[in-house]
Amino acid sequence: MSPLPYEVSVREVGPRDGLQAEAPVSVGERVALIEALSGTGLHTIEAVSFVSEKAVPSMAGAADVMAKIQRNPDVGYVALVPNLRGAQAALEADVDGLTVTVSASETYSQKNTNRSIAESMTSVEEICDFVDEKLPIDVVVSCAFGSPYEGNITAEELGSLVRNIWDTGATAVTLADTTGMATPRRIDDVIDETGNDVGLHLHETRGTALVNAYAGLQRGIVRFDTSVGGLGGSPFAAGASGNLATEDLIHLLDDIGVATGVDLAALLDIDTTLAAMIGHPVASRIAAAGPRSRLADSP
Repeated sequence: MSPLPYEVSVREVGPRDGLQAEAPVSVGERVALIEALSGTGLHTIEAVSFVSEKAVPSMAGAADVMAKIQRNPDVGYVALVPNLRGAQAALEADVDGLTVTVSASETYSQKNTNRSIAESMTSVEEICDFVDEKLPIDVVVSCAFGSPYEGNITAEELGSLVRNIWDTGATAVTLADTTGMATPRRIDDVIDETGNDVGLHLHETRGTALVNAYAGLQRGIVRFDTSVGGLGGSPFAAGASGNLATEDLIHLLDDIGVATGVDLAALLDIDTTLAAMIGHPVASRIAAAGPRSRLADSP
């Protein structure tokens, strides 16, 4: 095992991946959430997605959201795009980076995007050629640790897909545990094939997101996707629950001495507003129980 890294980077995906799974909220509320997150010390926020508004009504008005944000110069505001048309719209909206998804599961790929893995890879190549190094492009591999349809996906299969993604000209690759099938053993097996120059995007479906994050840290992973409040979940995989909560990961990292630059108290303040916005309590355990520092300070 490697020593734990001194510092890691956290990409906040709540305004996109999180709110995408909720009933639509207004453009103004989404802007307010993004601006609040911009003040917590986070350096990258996945703010919007340029997808079909009919297919994903919660993400309607992406260009309006980008136009209304009072941008923090220390924050990169990135967008998910499904294809070249989405990438063109994102560049017109002056985003700071793109995320694109490719599935390691053929069936999930068809259900999620109505495209094969090969067709998705063609889209990645088209986007990379179009952007031509103007912006960073992170390709997120969904179902990287297993599929709800095909079951286990071998580490060798995933490694081959990741190498093909690097060949497209992508600037980063992130492995997504879309349905919470990862375990520390699977994290190890996959990183043996892909190397640790990848990010991890973890879900809480089976309650293993934090232990998987720690397993990644032990292997030298320094990039993580999280969602404020633990919002999120794929509508195309039965039983899939939310993302690893940003505040839950920051709470752990603060305690073990891994720096993020993110203010945990500021995140917890956002949770109160967020719960009112979406109409139900957030899933984050730290939002519910409070950080351990509160207990230490108690009489």
